[in-house]
Amino acid sequence: MTWPDNILLVAACALVDVDNRILLAQRPEGKSMAGLWEFPGGKVEKGETPEEALIRELGEELGIAVKAPCLAPLTFASHPYADFHLLMPLYICRKWQGFVQPKEGQAITWVRKHKLRSYPMPPADEPLIAHLLDTLP
Repeated sequence: MTWPDNILLVAACALVDVDNRILLAQRPEGKSMAGLWEFPGGKVEKGETPEEALIRELGEELGIAVKAPCLAPLTFASHPYADFHLLMPLYICRKWQGFVQPKEGQAITWVRKHKLRSYPMPPADEPLIAHLLDTLP
């Protein structure tokens, strides 16, 4: 299967702790949409599945080890940006090994679901909040 050149596949994860808080990461200075909050994850590289990309990205960005069976698909975003179209599956993960630590200079915060909308997010991430509100207790 080949993708059109302007589709960017990015996998994202809603890490949920034992208190049902969701982890958000702030895009660092120097990146597009710097300062906005997002669900951790990243680009799916050629030859990777979205799950493999998340396992790699969560290790690189947050220093945690996640196993594929712990990644539960929840929903996805399909959003047109000026120079590409983003396709982003969102997974929920409640189990990982290690302690979440920002490894790439990004700020992180654990957020209760009812406060998610108070964090400015990229346009593609915002619609995902409704699915988390419906899913989490």
